[in-house]
Amino acid sequence: MCLAVPGRVTGIEERDGTRMARVDFGGVVKDVCLAYLPEAEVGEYVIVHVGFAPQRLDEEPARASLELFEQLGLLDEEFGDAWERAAAEAGEDRPGTAEAEEVTG
Repeated sequence: MCLAVPGRVTGIEERDGTRMARVDFGGVVKDVCLAYLPEAEVGEYVIVHVGFAPQRLDEEPARASLELFEQLGLLDEEFGDAWERAAAEAGEDRPGTAEAEEVTG
């Protein structure tokens, strides 16, 4: 599933001529392209879809949406470890996790 998720801009920089932001989605931080929203500022909330921020969002609805996404497990679905999720769905341990703990533990 692909969601448009609200997040808070925590930092902005230019990379190779493109304005990029670090965006916090309730504890998960990702890099986001600001090409469609060049006037975005640190501290603002933006909607993010497939790595791009197409619009701003007021803080109250952004926080409410993040809380709802968290309750529904959608943040983990959207930003979680896909390999770990696939292994769990297959009923297997993710390679290198449990075995490595047994060897080093």
